Amino acid sequence: MSNIAGKAYAMNVITPIKPYMAWVNKFIFWLAIKKKGALSGLLTLSLIHYARWVIIKNDQFPRLADTQPKENLHYNYMLFFSNFNGSWDQYVDSFTFAIPAGLDLFWKWNVRYPKSVTLTPFHKYIKYNQIETIHYYNAYPLAASNDVKSAKVVKNALIQFNQAEQGLSDDAFMARYKQLLRALQHDLGDMYPTPIVTMAAHEVEQRKHLHESAISAVTGEQHG
Repeated sequence: MSNIAGKAYAMNVITPIKPYMAWVNKFIFWLAIKKKGALSGLLTLSLIHYARWVIIKNDQFPRLADTQPKENLHYNYMLFFSNFNGSWDQYVDSFTFAIPAGLDLFWKWNVRYPKSVTLTPFHKYIKYNQIETIHYYNAYPLAASNDVKSAKVVKNALIQFNQAEQGLSDDAFMARYKQLLRALQHDLGDMYPTPIVTMAAHEVEQRKHLHESAISAVTGEQHG
């Protein structure tokens, strides 16, 4: 699917909301930002890259050309978009378990919202209103959010190690280096596709293989 790139999934959900209730949702968004800890449950979900809710008024949708007929929409719309790792079901379920009251508060005024619990009606609501992502670019499709965080930890540790261990003897350096490796075990690893390899991940592997083959061919010609 075009909304999947390696380990990452791009979700876009747009739900109708009556214009006279849209201002209520905007006020709720403002409170959620201002109130400390209101969205703290989301911080425990390391699979989330990004999540945002936006209210779009019924006269704010773009016209791509003057020839496009003007729309007479009866509703405003709430756009929810997010990037995350893992499957669709894992993400929606995790969101429900982390902030069920928050989800109900954000979507409460949306047309036909069934509440986040029980799960089945909520799943159906999200699926019905989800828009397929036509194009999704991810610079590091095989890296989960935790992979990126671990890479930053390793980078900072190596910079500090390089600055602190100048002038050591070979034996002392090796001892410190092994100590560094032990400390970074949790953050060392390879970026592999998920068990179900997506088309995007497959394309990345194909391009990598072709690139390596081209380099090998050029290197072989130069040595020949």
